[in-house]
Formats: sequence, C-alpha cells, structure tokens
Amino acid sequence: MHDDQPTSPTYVVGDVHGHRDELAEALREKGLLDSDDDWAGGEATLWFLGDFVDRGPDGVGVIDLVMRLERQAATAGGHCGTLLGNHEILLLGMYHFGDTEVPSDFGPRSFARSWEINGGLLEDQDRLTPQHIEWLTSRPMLTLAADHLLMHSDTLEYLGWGEDIDGINARGREILEGSDIEAWWDVWRRMTTRYAFRGPQGADVAQQLMDRLGGERIVHGHSVIADQLGIHPAQIEGPYLYAGGKALGIDGGLFVGGPCLIIPLPWEPED
Repeated sequence: MHDDQPTSPTYVVGDVHGHRDELAEALREKGLLDSDDDWAGGEATLWFLGDFVDRGPDGVGVIDLVMRLERQAATAGGHCGTLLGNHEILLLGMYHFGDTEVPSDFGPRSFARSWEINGGLLEDQDRLTPQHIEWLTSRPMLTLAADHLLMHSDTLEYLGWGEDIDGINARGREILEGSDIEAWWDVWRRMTTRYAFRGPQGADVAQQLMDRLGGERIVHGHSVIADQLGIHPAQIEGPYLYAGGKALGIDGGLFVGGPCLIIPLPWEPED
C-alpha cells in the first residue's frame, strides 16, 4: 500500500440485502450520514459492492437511499458509487423475464424460480419504477478505487466479458440493456460463483487478476465472512483479509445476524 493517503477518505460497503435501517445507522456511525439520512461525508468516496435487495425487508428503500446519496455526495464534492451484485441481476431478470423458461440442458430454469429460492420479495418488485430499473441497469460490475480492485463476487468469471474493466463493464451493460435471456442468465450464473481466492493458490490467483485489471488489493462482498471462517455471523467484527493479504472480504452477513460493515481503504488489521 502507498504511504501517500488521499486527502479525502474512501469507504466500501458490503452486502445490505434489504436492511435499510441497519445501513443508515452504520453510515451514521462513520459520519457519512446525518440524522435526516442525508449525505454528511463531504468529499469522501463511498462504494457499495452490490446486493441491495432480497432476504431483507426493504430492498427498494436501500436503493432509494443510495440513489439519493449518489446525488448528494456529488453536490458536496464527494462520490458515492455502486457495483452490480448478483441479486441486482436476479431482481432485474425477474422484472424483465418473470417465469419465462431459460433454455437449458439441466432441467427447468427461470428467473422467477431462482428469485424465489434466493429470498426475492414481491414488495420489492411491486415498488420498482422505471427510474430504479434504468439506474440499476447502468451500474458497473468492477471499478478501481484508492488502489483497490472492487468487485461484488469473489470470482474470475468477470473475465468472460472482457479484457479490462472498461470492456467488462461495457459488455455487462450491453447485456442488461438487451433482451437475450440466455445472456442474462449467464450473467446471473457467473456472478453466483465464489471462492476464487481461497486455498493454497489464492494469492497467486488474486495477483494474476490484479495484473490484468489493476489494483493492489481485491475487495469483494458476496461470500459471507462467517462462512469463510466457520463461525457465527454475530462474531464478525471486521473484514476478512486473506490470500496473503491480497483479498479483503467485507460481507458481514447482515441478513443472518452479522454486522453492516463499512470499511475504510486501505484497511489493515489492528496489531
């Protein structure tokens, strides 16, 4: 990591899964949100790593809050950005395709079936507006921030859409602006994969990905830290640094009783 810190801080947020009130409280604790749920972060940068919806009570409320913070942060000279999570793909797939069967050699598949299995909530679908759909569709899949490679899923499958971040994001958006259900399903399937940076080769795999896409450390959500460590989510107090320090997992498992982690970058464990 570099010694020359940016003058304004950068934060990343893990999977929220419909827990709007817990997100707002965690943002307030970091001084990024005021008592009226408005941006208080000044020139700070805040990146959400996706999975706003499903499994929790108010997914659309989370989206509305983040959309507002994006506008307010820009006005204040800061930045609030958002990556697509696999549950955004599922939400959008359900919205566009419903129970239309996806051609498959592996038995019946549909976005509606996967959405229901994975904690989709009808009230979220009912409250979606064209503005929500347009905003979600235009989110990137990957970004670089403060020398970190930010991604939702701890997977190499992103490389199937391009050679670099701009190419991957452009191809992802092209698919989501189209109506090819098989291409959509492929995005959903790829983004559900995980654990690319685990095991004895994890550090090498992470480094090879950063050699391709940039960054000095990978930051991801998607895989609940408690599952990685084999402990209860309530025991999680911070992010999970692994793969020889090359990967940082920040999904605290909010929907299963873990914390809403908002992590400053760069992050280092306390001695």
